[in-house]
Amino acid sequence: MDYVYGPGRNHLFVPGPVNIPEQVLRAMNRNNEDYRSPAIPAMTKTLLEDVKKIFKTTSGTPFLIPTTGTGAWESALTNTLSPGDRTISFLIGQFSLLWIDQQQRLKFNVDVVESEWGRGADLDILESKLASDTAHTIKAICIVHNETATGVTNNLATVRKILDAYQHPALLLVDGVSSICALDFRMDEWGVDVALTGSQKALSLPTGLGIVCASPKALEASKTAKSVRVFFDWNDYLKFYKLGTYWPYTPSIQLLYGLRAALDLIFEEGLDDVILRHKRLGTATRLAVEAWGLKNCTQKEEWYSDTVTAVVVPPNIDSSEIVRRAWKRYNLSLGLGLNKVAGKVFRIGHLGHLNELQLLGCLAGVEMILKDVGYPVKLGSGVAAASAYLQNNIPLIPSRI
Repeated sequence: MDYVYGPGRNHLFVPGPVNIPEQVLRAMNRNNEDYRSPAIPAMTKTLLEDVKKIFKTTSGTPFLIPTTGTGAWESALTNTLSPGDRTISFLIGQFSLLWIDQQQRLKFNVDVVESEWGRGADLDILESKLASDTAHTIKAICIVHNETATGVTNNLATVRKILDAYQHPALLLVDGVSSICALDFRMDEWGVDVALTGSQKALSLPTGLGIVCASPKALEASKTAKSVRVFFDWNDYLKFYKLGTYWPYTPSIQLLYGLRAALDLIFEEGLDDVILRHKRLGTATRLAVEAWGLKNCTQKEEWYSDTVTAVVVPPNIDSSEIVRRAWKRYNLSLGLGLNKVAGKVFRIGHLGHLNELQLLGCLAGVEMILKDVGYPVKLGSGVAAASAYLQNNIPLIPSRI
């Protein structure tokens, strides 16, 4: 029984956790198993091989850690760095702020590069800092690929170009929690040393798996990193990888079967087609926002996110009331504005197991809510703008041609 029942399905449009496919739910609906039996190591081996595909790496080593994205952050940091190491980290929104806080609490020397919320990482400042660091005191660049608080996507290819231009050996650590499996991500091509994501985002699983992928350079760094780590220590995993049993402690059997089903769905659709689908969803949402006469929190097109759109409301409207009314009246879940943008924006998540008609239902709901709170929106305006774009851009479903 639902804690607070509402008829029909909840329309879940927060930028994570997201809708879980029926195939994944069915795959997870099973009893516990002995993870030391031959079956679980055999499945884990194929999972590790296939997880590399979503990072677009052939040389990376993946780790499936029973944790959240926050734990995956800690794993990335403590396995590659030592207390006192200098990092450059970009503050562009709530989640980059939280990662910076974690770095500081782990006793790293964090060089914070702050931008106005709604703007991307200031890569000109990064370039100047790398140019002046001839002694190579900077040990890592920590960047959030997709900041879900503001709907900003950073250009990782440019970050790599800057590092290479100055032949700087700093590690590149990337939070891909709300980007991997939805946005273009190329670990090997962009020289990412540690990439991470969470199961509850574009993979469309329940929360509980932090998926980390480490480059050979990052694994080498882990041999000398002096940060204290126990639960997140990669070495414990690597020992069991060599033994062929894979697990240093008990995994969630149900999440492993869910991950298997989720990856199968992504590969059946095709990862590149998944990315294109998210691009359509993001574009349609932005067209709707424009038709409503509202502004995107993201200040330049180059930073637009295809997994979440943060919508700025007029000063006389509290965006939190939009989110409350969405849930109470329309069984629609939207994202709150966080920290500096609390009350100023609401967020429409459009990632994971989601199609275009589902999105149009969300946009119709948002229009009614805007009308409810006194914003003079023309009902149907955003839906029409999104529909016109989608009708011309949705491809045939390959399996049904």
